[in-house]
Amino acid sequence: MIKEFKEFALKGNVVDLAVAVIIGGAFGKIVSSLVNDLLMPALGVLIGGMNFSDLKAVITPAHGDVAEVALMYGSFIQSVIDFFIIAFSIFLIIKLMTSFKKKEIPDLATPPPPSNEEILLTEIRDLLKNK
Repeated sequence: MIKEFKEFALKGNVVDLAVAVIIGGAFGKIVSSLVNDLLMPALGVLIGGMNFSDLKAVITPAHGDVAEVALMYGSFIQSVIDFFIIAFSIFLIIKLMTSFKKKEIPDLATPPPPSNEEILLTEIRDLLKNK
């Protein structure tokens, strides 16, 4: 059982997935910082100094020791913006990575060797010519 687990854990796909999860988590933090610290304040200034995290719909106001009940839709808007920025960033990174891949250019100087069928057909043609 230990041998099977070792084979499973060391397969390329499992290791690749683990690396992708770790890098994805770090990338998510970077993009969240980009959104929270740079884009959202700038967007707030553009729309009149509004802070999205303060947007809410109060259902029940606070009474003494009882906290207010509110729908925090500003946080939801910020999460949706985070998602679109992360998705767009990943799209750009994948597009950049695929552009770096070398495109194989077929070698036109040396034609591929003829197949067995072509050789056989050539021999038949030559035999028919000589008759």
